[in-house]
Amino acid sequence: MASLLQPLLCVTAPADAGRYCTGGDNGGSNELSSPAGLRKKKLATTRLSSTSNPFVKHCVKLRLSSSYRRSCGYALVVGLIPIMEVCRFQELNNEELSSIECLLLLDGMERPELFNLPSTSIVHVSPHVMKKLSGVQSVDSTEAVAIMKIPRSFFDMLGEHKEAVYPSWFRLPNRILVLDGIQDPGNVGTLLRSSLAFKWDLVFLLPGCCDPFNEKALRAARGASFQIPIISGNWLHLEALASRFQMKMLAGHPENYAEASSQISLLSAKLADSLANRPLCLVLGSEGLGLSPEALQSCELIGIPMAGIFESLNVSVAGGIFLYMLQPEKYR
Repeated sequence: MASLLQPLLCVTAPADAGRYCTGGDNGGSNELSSPAGLRKKKLATTRLSSTSNPFVKHCVKLRLSSSYRRSCGYALVVGLIPIMEVCRFQELNNEELSSIECLLLLDGMERPELFNLPSTSIVHVSPHVMKKLSGVQSVDSTEAVAIMKIPRSFFDMLGEHKEAVYPSWFRLPNRILVLDGIQDPGNVGTLLRSSLAFKWDLVFLLPGCCDPFNEKALRAARGASFQIPIISGNWLHLEALASRFQMKMLAGHPENYAEASSQISLLSAKLADSLANRPLCLVLGSEGLGLSPEALQSCELIGIPMAGIFESLNVSVAGGIFLYMLQPEKYR
């Protein structure tokens, strides 16, 4: 019962975020969000049953709007499994479980032991509200939704001067995956998850890529968006990074090996062994347009040998093969 008496702490966003901190389940005395920046306010309720509640609307906007997520500094994570994976990662890295601002549980579900923390507010919601929050038609498999801080390991470099950022960035990155305008959220999420699984150091998002905290990307990544470092930048930023750490630039080419030109190296164990001790950047192009002109000009092209008449593989499938074959030597 003690947890049920705990007041909900919600985070106010900039003024354009609107009103969503309310004193009761179905409305009440609203409080305007602060234009001065993010700060915590108390919401005197531990249960929500109305989809018209301003706080519910705030959560839905976090799920749907990339710009709103960036302005608030929070994302909405749907599903207990990805939420637990993020928390377990923080535990393994001796980090405080402070990324969860609010955990919303389906009525009847008990608070998981992992979330017995005073910094995490727990709110129970009706099935109708959970359906609204999650965007999923059936709530049978959706027991929890969490408002989580966008991690410090995500950095948006657009507008930053490259010289002011890179000297303080990662120590000797060995493997960087670069997504070149990949828009499909399922592919972005899957590639983030594969990068984490095969021990790559960083994912770099070039312009045109899907937001890694998009609801579908989060679902496919299964928590990887909060675990692997991610940079969003442009080609100038990427070239500065590659130059600073003397990284070899590769680009996955979709061309079938049977039609491959002499300028495309075929992925093989021999090729992977020859690159095992080299810091690498691997660029993967978008689903429809393929590699950008910058990638074609700056990178050595590599392809995957395929039997038959297939033109190419799905980018997340091809990416998984590249990430596995080219993973750091100590993990092979």
